[in-house]
Amino acid sequence: MHAPFPIVDRPIRFALVGCGRIFANHVEALRQHAGQAELVAVCDNRQAALEAAVAGTGARGFSSLDALLVGCDADVIVLATPSGLHPRQAVRAAQAGRHVLTEKPMATKWDEGMQMVRACREAGVKLFVVKQNRLNPTLQRLKAAVDGGRFGAIYLTTVNVFWTRPQSYYDDAPWRGRWDLDGGAFLNQASHYVDMVDWLVGPVDSVHAYTATLARDIEAEDTGVMGLRLRRNGLASINVTMLTHGRNFEGSITILGERGTVRVGGVAVNRIEHWEFADAHPDDAQVGQASYATASVYGPGHPLYYDNVIRTLRGQASAEVDGYEGLRSLEVVIAAYRSARDGVRVGLPLVF
Repeated sequence: MHAPFPIVDRPIRFALVGCGRIFANHVEALRQHAGQAELVAVCDNRQAALEAAVAGTGARGFSSLDALLVGCDADVIVLATPSGLHPRQAVRAAQAGRHVLTEKPMATKWDEGMQMVRACREAGVKLFVVKQNRLNPTLQRLKAAVDGGRFGAIYLTTVNVFWTRPQSYYDDAPWRGRWDLDGGAFLNQASHYVDMVDWLVGPVDSVHAYTATLARDIEAEDTGVMGLRLRRNGLASINVTMLTHGRNFEGSITILGERGTVRVGGVAVNRIEHWEFADAHPDDAQVGQASYATASVYGPGHPLYYDNVIRTLRGQASAEVDGYEGLRSLEVVIAAYRSARDGVRVGLPLVF
């Protein structure tokens, strides 16, 4: 079976593999596109999770990806499984002729991320990587200001991800915090924020990082700091911890430029806290409307991301975050891990 492209005369059929923490966000996003998309299958190897997903969605249930690929006619396989499983599952789906949509991070190893891109290219199917935070209204405003040159030269960009993940979070799913399946705070929780820096002010020229496992019983880091030199001559830092007391505290980005200063903060870059430029612009009147309340660090971007996926598969748009875009932030994190391990500055692109 080969997934058709473009798909123009019927709803696009999605199958969702992995019924865990992010599952509900995908189900709700697909619900908002009813008529354009339909969820035809769900998959999980945990019986209770699978039964709950079938009951909640009405989709057919499968206990393995192989069974799903044989037993359903989905056009797109959505991977919401542990990150280290994404590469082999993406390759298997691509070889079965299905388009692939994978949650972040696309992989935990650089060479496996490359394998995903290669397999999808050779099979002639699309590979989408979920970076829904790009579509949040706060970051869309900031992106427009950067692309419009309003900052002039950008001198310094600082990102803080100060959240909490108690030991029980890791104990509830033993794959969390493992190098092979998850990575640590940089690769999992801060993946969108690394992408945000590269997307807004990148590309990244070199990385120097420190990581530490200070309070959680896991293989990977619960805290890290990353210094970046950018190809546009500015500098950036990304500071991450999963050890804040009691609750998620801050997810923010501050950009300091020649002609402007902006801080987008809140718990998950959901609030524009400072917006100042040397020159006024008509868009400034709309800035206050971009902030939003959120009960989740995931933000409201999944439905908007699915809109781009659907329009791409209709032949009406290009993928905003394809496999090649997904590789960019993965490369930065892998460089940071190499830097922390070896105590050296690591230049990009990576050379093995």
